[in-house]
Amino acid sequence: MMELQIDLLRHGETTLSHTLRGSTDDALTQNGFRQMWQTIDQAWNPSDSCPWQMIFSSDLLRCQSFAEQLQARTQSPLILDAQLQEMHFGDWEGRSTQDIYEQNAELLANFWRQPSMYHPPNAEKYADFQQRVLNAVQDIYQQMKRQHISRALVVTHGGVIKFLKCLALQQPLDDLLKMTAPLGQLCSMQLLLDEQSDQYHFRLLEAHE
Repeated sequence: MMELQIDLLRHGETTLSHTLRGSTDDALTQNGFRQMWQTIDQAWNPSDSCPWQMIFSSDLLRCQSFAEQLQARTQSPLILDAQLQEMHFGDWEGRSTQDIYEQNAELLANFWRQPSMYHPPNAEKYADFQQRVLNAVQDIYQQMKRQHISRALVVTHGGVIKFLKCLALQQPLDDLLKMTAPLGQLCSMQLLLDEQSDQYHFRLLEAHE
């Protein structure tokens, strides 16, 4: 069973952090950049070589803009992947949970409790979100294997990290919204492929919270 390490970095504060922005392409604030740089600086001693031999990132601005800055510093290859985007919240995009609660409290509560069964109007279904994230992970694994890379940084979103934490902790996938993924923080995992079963497995190493 081959083992690789991926460090999942959630983007920092954005201009719409008070809302469900999903696929809405909002920008990082200066504080958001600062949160991410502080985390990177804690994880990487500049006197040592860069721990990440490759960087993968969602192509949404709040991830891509930081990933491009980091790539310029590290000179590690950067791959942008739309499959690493946040879940699309449909008609709830760009709205605060308070606003949604006032308009549709029952559906919001059901979605929070059981996202596999309930989703916002015109939103991405949880099963579709799961599959595209797993497709992204498969692509990351294959790229790392092809390039003989043992550790990579993945700049992505809260929903992606929470879903992978559910898998790593062997929690029900409906516990997605109970998982933590603080803004601008790292969560490290081993990514394993059982080549006999062709199944991917995740082992949580450390959540920097």
